[in-house]
Amino acid sequence: MPMRSAQVMMQGHWAGTLAETVEGFEFIYRPDYRDEKEAEAVSLTLPLAEWPYKSKVLFPFFDGLIPEGWLLTIAEKSWKLDPRDRLGLLLACCKDCIGAVSIEPIKTKDDEQ
Repeated sequence: MPMRSAQVMMQGHWAGTLAETVEGFEFIYRPDYRDEKEAEAVSLTLPLAEWPYKSKVLFPFFDGLIPEGWLLTIAEKSWKLDPRDRLGLLLACCKDCIGAVSIEPIKTKDDEQ
């Protein structure tokens, strides 16, 4: 599985980057976002910090953005997604979430081919 990453947007501002790693997942706030006067944490469980947050599984906050029930079933069938690929579901389903946070894939050179 290729390593993927996403822009975590907070009210339209690029707040941080969520990435797959060999060990699991990493989330880090962008320094320019963190330094903004109006900067807010994306979640109470991920307060503004300089260091990267690391987890062996997708952070519960981000996992909670993924739809459930019949909406998840439609997304899995429409985009042929594996229900165990939580980051894939997040990238496919959470570009236009209800609320302040949205997720946008970061394109790589491989995506352009």
